[in-house]
Amino acid sequence: MRENDEIVVTPMQEYSGSGHFRHSNKDGICWPVIKLLPRSAAVLLFPVVLIIGALAYTRVIDTQSIVSGISSAKSSLSTTSPFTIPLRIQPETPLNCNVFNHTGTCPTNKNPIQEDDQSRSSSATCPDYFRWIYEDLRPWAHTGITQEMVERAKATANFKLVILKGRAYLETYEKAFQTRDVFTLWGILQLLRRYPGKVPDLELMFDCVDWPVVSANQYSGPVPQQPPPLFRYCGNDDTLDIVFPDWSFWGWAEVNIKPWQILLGELKEGNKKIPWLNREPYAYWKGNPSVAETREDLMKCNVSENLDWNARLYRQDWKRESEQGFKKSDLASQCTHRYKLYIEGSAWSVSEKYILACDSTTLLVKPHYYDFFTRGLIPLHHYWPIKEDDKCRSLKFAVDWGNSNKQRANQIGKAANAFIQEELKMDYVYDYMFHLLNAYAKLFTYKPSISGNATELCVESMVCGSEGLEKKFMMESLVKGPANTNPCTMPAPFDPPSLHAELQRKESSIQQVESWERSYWENQTITS
Repeated sequence: MRENDEIVVTPMQEYSGSGHFRHSNKDGICWPVIKLLPRSAAVLLFPVVLIIGALAYTRVIDTQSIVSGISSAKSSLSTTSPFTIPLRIQPETPLNCNVFNHTGTCPTNKNPIQEDDQSRSSSATCPDYFRWIYEDLRPWAHTGITQEMVERAKATANFKLVILKGRAYLETYEKAFQTRDVFTLWGILQLLRRYPGKVPDLELMFDCVDWPVVSANQYSGPVPQQPPPLFRYCGNDDTLDIVFPDWSFWGWAEVNIKPWQILLGELKEGNKKIPWLNREPYAYWKGNPSVAETREDLMKCNVSENLDWNARLYRQDWKRESEQGFKKSDLASQCTHRYKLYIEGSAWSVSEKYILACDSTTLLVKPHYYDFFTRGLIPLHHYWPIKEDDKCRSLKFAVDWGNSNKQRANQIGKAANAFIQEELKMDYVYDYMFHLLNAYAKLFTYKPSISGNATELCVESMVCGSEGLEKKFMMESLVKGPANTNPCTMPAPFDPPSLHAELQRKESSIQQVESWERSYWENQTITS
């Protein structure tokens, strides 16, 4: 029998183990009743029981045909006790460009999952870096967020996005570089498809430029003005910008970087091509050094006729790569060295997740910026810290240390790879967005509304008119329908002592490396 979209099998329906139910008459409900009746009554009742039994058996067969299509449910069946087979299969949300191109209007979602739907199970606790959501929103924890605060963030924003009743409305102020804004908005629309009816009403200002601009010093003092809530891709210790997953998780069309869900699998396979011990025993980096002075400084550490700092550094010419079909920029084919180097560009760089995903040991030049997940990285566990002001000597020591401590260096690479594969999969990217926007919306002191300059945004309005890699990546990253589970459960926020301990632990690890490095170079001087 069915109850609440589930199949409930009673003890009278035995599972044969081959996808079929057996009907056991003597263990059923009717048999004891027949035994207690007088013989004459039993004779009259028996045909009725046979008819009822036949109908019940037919229903079991119908039920079995549904169950046989759910292989995951079969493995959990028990033949000795009642069991339940969940049938909650979320339907796909249709994408119909023909209708949109004809009407020019976004479709109505007729079957949104209501906010009070409690029947779906929740995933495990979110990764620990989700705790930084509380810290990023702390500036407004006591005052809330007013409309005046949001409007002040317009000064540098590329766009304002309003979400009302699960639908998105866009007001553009300035076009972003390349397709940063396009794929950021695309990602938010996928969140609405993944968790329909669950993202609360809100409005936000988004700045797609690299550098955070909301200075913490400007909003401090005895009677400080409250800072504007401004979303962007990275932050630093001196600013209050709210960090949000970057556009490249859904694809970076201009440089042929695929959506993260696809690329993550390719990187996993790429790691298997050359075992860590068989890789080139040097530090590898490939990128555009012209975007930052610190990268130009790094190029001085390249191997030359006179010096070898254990680094193999290559300039990336994206214009030439584009003209040649991106044949030499396949990220999954770049796990060929034991060590891979990460260094910031003009600010944080999207390349960090690709470098960490390769199970080569990540050598991370001291960063000034963080994105939404990098605050979860631990030095000497996920990466080896490199000095910014003495890069060449720091690189030389790091590689020499790793080649002398191969097992430990390999473990650091594996830990980073595991972090990326397990804690930065797209499920968690969407859950981070979900929890951040929910916590943000709870701070509102006013009801969001749509301005006259806003237009409705939906997947059809974005993908139906797109073309080339832009359209390809959109379709590849399209969320087909609602998730089968609720978002992961948020971990508890930091208390001041635990936050201090976390930061102190990281700093102590970096100081330990610097101490080893000093001893290494002092010994080199003495030896020479």
